[in-house]
Amino acid sequence: MDRFDSPMADVAPSHPALAWSIPGLKEDPMMCLRCRSAQRLCGKPVCPLLLRYEAVRSTLVRAADRDFEGTTPPGVFVGRFGYPSVSIGPLLSPTHGDTMLYDTPEEWVGRSVGEVVGFRAGLVRGTTRLKVAEAAQPSRTLEELQLLTLASESVESSVTFRRPPRGTIALSDTTPPYGPSAPIDRARWDVRRVDARLDRLASDIHAGARVAVGELYRAGVRVSRIQRAFSVGALGRRRHRRLVPTRWSITAVDDLLSKANLERVRDLPEINEIQVYRLTALDNRWIISLWPGAFRYESIEAWYPATLWNPNPRDVLLLGDFEGDRGRSTYAGMGGCYYAARLAASEALLRMGRKAGVLVLREVHPGEILPLGVWNVREHVRAALGQRPVVAASIAEFLEIVRTGFEIPLARWLGASEFLHRLRHQRTLDAFLGAPELPTPRPE
Repeated sequence: MDRFDSPMADVAPSHPALAWSIPGLKEDPMMCLRCRSAQRLCGKPVCPLLLRYEAVRSTLVRAADRDFEGTTPPGVFVGRFGYPSVSIGPLLSPTHGDTMLYDTPEEWVGRSVGEVVGFRAGLVRGTTRLKVAEAAQPSRTLEELQLLTLASESVESSVTFRRPPRGTIALSDTTPPYGPSAPIDRARWDVRRVDARLDRLASDIHAGARVAVGELYRAGVRVSRIQRAFSVGALGRRRHRRLVPTRWSITAVDDLLSKANLERVRDLPEINEIQVYRLTALDNRWIISLWPGAFRYESIEAWYPATLWNPNPRDVLLLGDFEGDRGRSTYAGMGGCYYAARLAASEALLRMGRKAGVLVLREVHPGEILPLGVWNVREHVRAALGQRPVVAASIAEFLEIVRTGFEIPLARWLGASEFLHRLRHQRTLDAFLGAPELPTPRPE
């Protein structure tokens, strides 16, 4: 487990007393895992699991005065509370110079939890409230924030807040954390260079958002930068442009891009072997496998007791979602992690020039004591699928890899997986035509 070398190192994991103080948890042990603070399923106005971080508030404040000078990576955050009137503003660092790393999750693979939190905890969020429809006819304030998201380098900033920033670290299972916040009275940015690719699509008021997102992706713009431009309403047909809360924009872009990739994947030839990829990072264990046949996809997360979204003191909780070759028409119950992993998997299939079934298994150990955002899933699945795979000769051999690679008993994975159930129990058309089927293991 990574050593946590940030001020949050002394925060204790979930305590049984805390777990059972959450209304409804005894009746529905999956409640916290499904909610992840987004839906307030327990009925409390503030997530009880996040309250335990309140003690570190004083260590997170990096700006004690109303006047602030520093840089923005550049980063802009759009909130969701009060929609369709939302809070929007820059993420600001008191550090001068290159702070791009602080808001570029593609560069965080291989970093410790402490390093990632260190990048983010010192970012102060400036805020102002705007109507989401204002993106269709942006005010000067919004135009300046949109220009900020197009910058190709860190931007020197000078801000006067209405009051000194306050609050604790903001935690979300979708977005990376950030530090205290304050409403902005006056602000000035020194944007010297913009990314020409982003600038071109932001200026194209006739291209739909789906088209603009796809063109930027194919031009090599990082997904995190596309998500920010999408969030501030800088993309799409002018009259349809809207501000999109950051947590929604992250999942929306992952969904759009992976769907477009899979349209191309479905016409590719199949792989002819079972490929298995493994990775351990941030106290998460990953086993990702590619299977011969048509595209189908499943992602399953197993959360140990005392991990953030499993306050149950005794039992492991598993949550997953499945889709077949035709995709899915409903939102995945496990949230943005599902779409982040699907994007990474679709990219790998396109690189290979093959289609395959994709099974993503993630075992979350107690070292993950706070949410870091779905970048954790997207970038680590990308990293795993960039390695050389192990080839399994049969389903039985794959299941042995799962049994020895994870601590959670194999029976729990088999019970949770629609993907594995179909592999073990459904006969395929190839079998009727005389082609050999994948061997099925003996019953457990």
